[in-house]
Amino acid sequence: MRLNDSPTARWIVLIIVATAMMMGYFVNDVMSPLETLLEMPRSQGGLGWSASDYGFFSGSSGLINVFLLMLFFSGLILDKMGIRFTGTLACSLMVLGTLIKYYAVTADFDDTIQYSLFAIHLPPSVAWASLGFAIFGVGYEMTGITVSKAMVRWFTGHELALAMGIQLAMARLGTAAALSISAPIARHFTLSTPLLLALAFLIIGLLAFLVFCVMDKKMDSSVPAVSTGTEEFRFSDIGAILRNPGFWLITLFCVLFYSAVSPFLKFSTKLMVMKYGVDPDLAGFFSSIAPFGTILMTPLFGLVYDRYGKGVTLVITGALMLTAVHFGFSLPIDGGSPAIAIALMVILSIGYSLAPAALWPCVPKIIPLKCLGTAYSMIFFIQNFGRAIIPMFVGRANESDPTYTTSMLIFGFTALGAALVAVAMLFIDRKKAYGLQLPNIKK
Repeated sequence: MRLNDSPTARWIVLIIVATAMMMGYFVNDVMSPLETLLEMPRSQGGLGWSASDYGFFSGSSGLINVFLLMLFFSGLILDKMGIRFTGTLACSLMVLGTLIKYYAVTADFDDTIQYSLFAIHLPPSVAWASLGFAIFGVGYEMTGITVSKAMVRWFTGHELALAMGIQLAMARLGTAAALSISAPIARHFTLSTPLLLALAFLIIGLLAFLVFCVMDKKMDSSVPAVSTGTEEFRFSDIGAILRNPGFWLITLFCVLFYSAVSPFLKFSTKLMVMKYGVDPDLAGFFSSIAPFGTILMTPLFGLVYDRYGKGVTLVITGALMLTAVHFGFSLPIDGGSPAIAIALMVILSIGYSLAPAALWPCVPKIIPLKCLGTAYSMIFFIQNFGRAIIPMFVGRANESDPTYTTSMLIFGFTALGAALVAVAMLFIDRKKAYGLQLPNIKK
């Protein structure tokens, strides 16, 4: 019997690798609530950063991944070197990057010294913190694709979508925890205390992944290599991925769908205040309905896909719900009721749970396991461009049209484009027989 045929074994694996991912998500956002404290003078416990310093630091996590193509190479490393090596490397990089960030926050730098990078002048604390965040970002993204491939390896033929949904829910729980407790901890102790806690969490995540490595090695001895999908990856497999129409449709869907969600959430707090008269102290709660809702609903919809199939149908439904929400927000309503805003955000939360719950388990149905890491990394890499471009258009739209009608129409048509791509996925699935509409659990 294969080790992953044991429910106990595969659910232990899920908890272990999802814990490592959750710790990474916690650390990724642990400094997000600390902007005000970071910008305070050192005499008051801060670091004296400017708003632009914080902005550079916030964007630094993607510097190595995007500009040095490390996100793409991470997939190649995963497929060439395997899950155990890549996961251990990824967790170690997250620990190293966070250790450098901790040094940046605690060291007594001479603030009169400025480091120059691409004609940008940075204080030493900003430069070191950004370097640490960039290194962490490599490990963070590498961990994401490694955990996804581990889920496919251990749950194929079983509750794959449910497992991916629970892993995603735990990751977002890590984000929610960071946003909730980081600032209070920093105010009650010191600015560096949340980072020290984050470092401890990452070490726990690394140790947890090492336990997974032991179990995964036992998995190898319990089943022949060919049936676990561990046949050797070849660089020629990249061409096979690029020639796969299903891969490009899923990638295009991700670009459009996530461009209509993630950037929207960054603008949504002010939208609630300006258009629906929500109290500024409560506007953040309105915006948090979507991510918090996904924690509960994503595993539920994953279970539906596992048992009953209709993966592409779920993806189409989620995209159409997102489209309806954005067109609803675009309606020219003066002094709109906060109840309308809540209703639209609840619908968005359902759509935001539906599509990812079914989408990510579709990828291993069209891409062999041996090159799955490369496929995931290419999807994430291309997706990042859409999430960077859409906010630029939305920001300009809000300057020329402060009613948010134009910007919500941009999001609405982006979501509609995602829905149309999902419909095309339905047709290509019928032609290529990927099995995207079939249940994941094999009876």
